Amino acid sequence: MTDPQTILWQARQGPVPANWRVFTKKRGKVSGFLRGTSHDPDPLLVITLDGAIEYVSERKPLAIVNFHDLAGIALRVEGHSFSDSSIVTLTVWVDLHHRDGRKTKWKSASFADDMQAIQGFIEAYGAHKELRGR
Repeated sequence: MTDPQTILWQARQGPVPANWRVFTKKRGKVSGFLRGTSHDPDPLLVITLDGAIEYVSERKPLAIVNFHDLAGIALRVEGHSFSDSSIVTLTVWVDLHHRDGRKTKWKSASFADDMQAIQGFIEAYGAHKELRGR
């Protein structure tokens, strides 16, 4: 995987390769002030054919998933509702099965409710497996 800081820099500057998926959003001034992150760059998630890199704030380390380190992935969905409601709240994440036997969970910190981000992650992983060999 290319250096994560280089990937984030390129995504902020644009343009990026056609096979990259870039997700960004403006940091709210009030919430940024309250969290002490108002001077940080906006949250950014970049998904490439080699993995995913997410920048949340200067206070949090980069979240990096290197697809080469994975043996497989599985989409997971869990629903919650109250007994007196017909509304169901879904929580969606991706289980990561590492080559060393560990199992971890991937869920974007800034784009957790963005189903396109999860879809982009799954599609990029599938393309990685096909292009880099199983």
